[in-house]
Amino acid sequence: MFVSSQNSPPVFKDFTLVMPAVAVGNVGQLAVDLIVSTLNMSRVGYMHTDCLIPMAGNNPYSTSKEDAEELHTPAEVYTAAELKLAVLQIRAPIIQTKSKRFRQQLVSWIKASGFSRTVVLSSSHAYQRDDQQLQGSPLRYLVTPSLLGVSADALKELGWREMERTPAFPGVTDTDAEPRLSIPGGGITKGLYSDSCAEDLPLAVLLLFCSEGDNIPDAFALVNHLNDWLHLLDNQDQAPKNKWKIPTSWSLLFGSGIPPALF
Repeated sequence: MFVSSQNSPPVFKDFTLVMPAVAVGNVGQLAVDLIVSTLNMSRVGYMHTDCLIPMAGNNPYSTSKEDAEELHTPAEVYTAAELKLAVLQIRAPIIQTKSKRFRQQLVSWIKASGFSRTVVLSSSHAYQRDDQQLQGSPLRYLVTPSLLGVSADALKELGWREMERTPAFPGVTDTDAEPRLSIPGGGITKGLYSDSCAEDLPLAVLLLFCSEGDNIPDAFALVNHLNDWLHLLDNQDQAPKNKWKIPTSWSLLFGSGIPPALF
């Protein structure tokens, strides 16, 4: 599934993997863009899979005319070796009938690569929150048992709220059904979390409740929360704390300007 773009395959042993879920507002993908751009991460390969809608485009992180025409694909892997950090950026929707297969491919690659932990950046529909989820920050987290054992103190210090389980039948009180984990609009987030629990993978999910629209502020909020935990910017001379570099491709997020001829 992973294809290296280098002469010798990269070693991911004990690296932290950060990846987005294709979810409401593309918040996770935008947050990953900020990480790759700010840390000037190197592309080391791509994921070869038929589970994503095939597409290609120019370099989204170009800094000069020379590298702007590099060909990029829907799922690519970047690294910052000095931080022991790897990033998987997913730029295309998952084909609906192949969602389970894609999760299985991801879990298999994560296990084979020996990542010390995986962090999934995601989002969920704000309008589908229940009463308890309306309280406090829109940030929520999930963590598998294998990661909780080594990260419990850090998560407690951060003061984040764990994603609440919601009633199986909202509004119905006379039922014995157990509360369930629900992440509407979260794409593969719930399935990947459940698969990781079953496979004993150290994985965490960070997600924001949000709505579709201009989700750039949500991306900055999510990546700042991640930085509070992983301290990605602490040793970056070119990037003061909480100072993220916006990639050049963001100028095209909403297309070109309104043609004056319309008026």
